Amino acid sequence: MYLIQGATPFRLELMPTHIGQPTIIEAAGNLPKRIEEYVGRVNSGHAAVSVARMVSPAGWQEPGQRPEFEEVTIVLRGALQVEYDGGSLTVRAGEAVVTKPGEWVRYSTPEPGGAEYVAVCVPAFSPATVRRDS
Repeated sequence: MYLIQGATPFRLELMPTHIGQPTIIEAAGNLPKRIEEYVGRVNSGHAAVSVARMVSPAGWQEPGQRPEFEEVTIVLRGALQVEYDGGSLTVRAGEAVVTKPGEWVRYSTPEPGGAEYVAVCVPAFSPATVRRDS
């Protein structure tokens, strides 16, 4: 890419950004859950998207929430229970679930062995926009 500054062209070098490690984020819920944010407001300064790996133990449950962002969750191992207004569903390894902004949801891992999953939020996850139940 070439830019012109005054009368002198100069080349702007673009290159990929390597993210060497995630930032561990404290999780809400009744039991400790590991959140590894790779891309997002905390680890990379991204406000448009966040990508995090989650590892939750059996019996973990977080408060319900009505977030202002869309969330795509891909389960890698175990199963994730997703409650929503009007019902619930179980998302197993190899499956995904998409929740829309403004939709009430509550995530949990009631089955033995817990779960490992990746969550992608658009725009990026923020404590101010997750809108958890009190």
